[in-house]
Amino acid sequence: MGLKQFKPLYWLYNLLHYRQLKHNARAYKEYHLNKPLIASISSKDFPDKESKAWLDVEDSALVAPRKADFKNFPLHLQEKILNWSRDGYMILENFFDEKTCEEVNREINDLLNQHKIQFTNGNKLMFANKVSPLIKRIANDQSLKRILSFLLDREIVAFQTINFLEGSQQRAHSDSIHMTTYPLGYLIAAWVALEDVQHENGPLFYYPGSHKLPFLLNSDYNKGETLLTLGKKNYSDYEDLLDEVIESSQFERKEFHAKKGDVLIWHANLVHGGAPIVNKNLTRKSMVIHYYAKDVIKYHEITERPSLIDND
Repeated sequence: MGLKQFKPLYWLYNLLHYRQLKHNARAYKEYHLNKPLIASISSKDFPDKESKAWLDVEDSALVAPRKADFKNFPLHLQEKILNWSRDGYMILENFFDEKTCEEVNREINDLLNQHKIQFTNGNKLMFANKVSPLIKRIANDQSLKRILSFLLDREIVAFQTINFLEGSQQRAHSDSIHMTTYPLGYLIAAWVALEDVQHENGPLFYYPGSHKLPFLLNSDYNKGETLLTLGKKNYSDYEDLLDEVIESSQFERKEFHAKKGDVLIWHANLVHGGAPIVNKNLTRKSMVIHYYAKDVIKYHEITERPSLIDND
């Protein structure tokens, strides 16, 4: 058993970053979670495993137009919102202009050369928004956040950015196993194409409608947890189980062949991943931004760690 399986190490880490856990204090009280902010937290601490987000409980085609702000969106965006409950994603064509995309690409190169960010898990450049005012500003783009806030009907906060220079080639997954909320359903993501992406680049793939599947959480694939240790299964066991669920559910697999500046927004539980890279000489420069609803409990189901968020 590796050291990462021992919960007390996370408790110590949480204690050292206590200020970044205070965002959960009010939500713990609201949802009657009687635990210290530094303690382990997982779905077993809560009474249900269903999304409470309004466009999961109700149909966006019926209820979205009743919101006062709906009519302030352009007609093409209104149509995408109406389909949100059915599809679990939307595509915003040419949302960011070429100049902005190139500024981000140059910034990422500079941050790498200055050793302010580094690759983790092979090809991910994590949390550039914490070290770059430019990336932070784009993650907080008000036009984008207005759309995302409408979809969740909550104020949102940008939690992290992940930049890629090449395709992720990541197996199918739902973000809610990595970044989890209580109530469920209050995470949302925006993926930005920083260059044109086709089949050869290793594009992002996704399964429309798969957000309606039950949330797969620790208790669905991982056993053997104790007071002091995490479960004995590996993340690959989760991926294997999800592959089985997708195959049996027969969802259609789509690839996002994007133009530079296009944005794909997806639901917390939409199943997606990175297709294999066909041409190894091609890059796939992109950035994904994950947002939490501000007033919910925020944590990481796999490691049972509360999320760290700067109070700024």
